[in-house]
Amino acid sequence: MSETNGVTRPPREDPPRPDTSRFMITAAPKERLQKLLDTVNSGPPKTIRDLACEFNMSASHIQHLFKAQTGSCLGRTLTEERLRKAAALLLEGSLSVKEIAYIVGYKHPSSFIRAFDRLFGQAPSRYRQAMNGIA
Repeated sequence: MSETNGVTRPPREDPPRPDTSRFMITAAPKERLQKLLDTVNSGPPKTIRDLACEFNMSASHIQHLFKAQTGSCLGRTLTEERLRKAAALLLEGSLSVKEIAYIVGYKHPSSFIRAFDRLFGQAPSRYRQAMNGIA
């Protein structure tokens, strides 16, 4: 007890800590994260909303969990995975850039081309030529 101006006050307590249990992974963290990564890396392209539904979580919650466990943004990881799949399809050579854009989940080929250029430093058609040894 402390006394200030003749008033006795109880000792100061720390404020209550916020409930962070909603951010904790309830299943074994590594197993759940591995399942999420496997889902991201397999099958057709997924959106954050698709993953949230599949894992029975809100979109923001799954993003927080992913970031806490990996240090990376889920949205960026999904985009990079799509673009890696696109790069592999480009090297097969039988599909047009427009077809590949739609296959990997882009609605507009121009958006795909810009995203591809940001990640790989060149347009998809140039990437295909460079990787296939065409000048």
